[in-house]
Amino acid sequence: MPLQYKEYGTVKAVRGCIVTVLGLENCINGQLIRFGYGTIGSIIGFNEDETYVLLLKEHDPIKTGDTATMTLESFNAGVSDKFIGRMMNVLGEPMDGLGTIQPDAYMPIFAEAPSILEREILKETLETGIKIIDSMIPVGRGQRELILGDKMTGKTTICTDTIINQRGKDMICIYCAIGKSKAAMNRVVDLFKKYDCFEYSMILSAMAGEPPGQQYLAPYVASAIGEYFMNKGKHVLACFDDFTKHAWAYREISLILGRPPGRESYPGDVFYLHSRMIERAAKLNKARGGGSMTFLPIIELLEGDLTGYISSNLVSMTDGQIYLSAAQFNEGFKPAIGIGLSVSRIGNKVQWPAVKKVSKTLRLEFVRYEELQRLSRLKASGQSEEAERQLNEGKILYELLKQERDNPVPSPAMVLIFLAHTEQLLDDLEMNELEKFKTGVYTFALEHNPPVMKKLTETRDFDDEMKKAMVTIIKDYINVLISQRMEAVEEEAVVQEITISGTAKKDTEAKPQPKAA
Repeated sequence: MPLQYKEYGTVKAVRGCIVTVLGLENCINGQLIRFGYGTIGSIIGFNEDETYVLLLKEHDPIKTGDTATMTLESFNAGVSDKFIGRMMNVLGEPMDGLGTIQPDAYMPIFAEAPSILEREILKETLETGIKIIDSMIPVGRGQRELILGDKMTGKTTICTDTIINQRGKDMICIYCAIGKSKAAMNRVVDLFKKYDCFEYSMILSAMAGEPPGQQYLAPYVASAIGEYFMNKGKHVLACFDDFTKHAWAYREISLILGRPPGRESYPGDVFYLHSRMIERAAKLNKARGGGSMTFLPIIELLEGDLTGYISSNLVSMTDGQIYLSAAQFNEGFKPAIGIGLSVSRIGNKVQWPAVKKVSKTLRLEFVRYEELQRLSRLKASGQSEEAERQLNEGKILYELLKQERDNPVPSPAMVLIFLAHTEQLLDDLEMNELEKFKTGVYTFALEHNPPVMKKLTETRDFDDEMKKAMVTIIKDYINVLISQRMEAVEEEAVVQEITISGTAKKDTEAKPQPKAA
């Protein structure tokens, strides 16, 4: 018979989400505390006389003098394969109306990160389907890539597009929402349903109306669920939206506990809090099953301030950052990723060799184009021929990198698009035809030369012979677009001629005839 132990205490005070309890002499952090029916909390701190309990779920209001019951049970996260396809809260309770979920096991939410000896070098690519990321800021499985930017600049879209692109790629996705509004949460749920993301994804939600305790514990629970799958040798992508709200929740809890505030009123241990969690992302070695867990945490900036306390902390503990520029977003360049401030410290080690070959100069070209564009606005006189050529090439690249939301691009399509640019095959196309090219060239290639595209997908690389075949495909499709343009011009000329002749005929009929003598 398992050991059963209970200890009872008395509620001394209730301050927001923190309950002070007297009489618990043998407690440890993380233990579950029950207050009557359905109200539970977790021990978050104590001293010789008092125990501080963080409320996780409040069924009935707690009053001074209520009884608090403590057992040997600790607050662990329930985990199960049945979580895939579901939306739930931090306590594992369903929020989608599809019935209860029975966990298969329980995992500690504050688990230790894998050691260096249990990890291996990142060498597998995480295909986001976002051209500017996969070509210039590649992300690998097991990496921690921070996404940061102002409000309404497309941070959540980066995560949702990446999740949409994981279909058929043996990836389990966890979207962890922290402090989001109900309307914003509904948009994500509708998107998941529209693109059938629930077949391989789950949503863990601690919305703005939930207690600060749930918002504080949400990313830890998501990490524990991810570790359950990673330890089984599977690949996991966890998106945290967003860590700014998580830091706010922890600051609220700490100030209520009376802990001394530091910079921007955040407690001094917020760095340790985030770094300990971020370190749990890893690519395990073969002895541990070879699974991986990739983190995409989001941080919301205030007016582009990268030097804020939380943002600068997370930049220092992740493997790179993707910075979203409000200025580029307002100019219509989406995704509005600022290349100058975005970096991936993993580098191109995880890229497809084919993507690496066709994109190695793109970053320099894009930065040079932005600089030339700024100079051209300041300079009143005309540009040199070399500057004009670079500006034209930059405009083409600028258009090619634009991408609609919820529309990830396969890696073979990126190879064709950027190969056409590096080989300077797009100079004869007009700007409005570039949109047709980047959305239609992959479909054209699948129809006209399936073996080459199949080999490209399987090997993720190309040789000189394949390159010649792809260049031929690109040229053929460009000729199709030019032919369509010429046909449209001819049709327009015929219509104009008919319109002019019809107008002249009407004028002749309307003109009064001279009277007979």
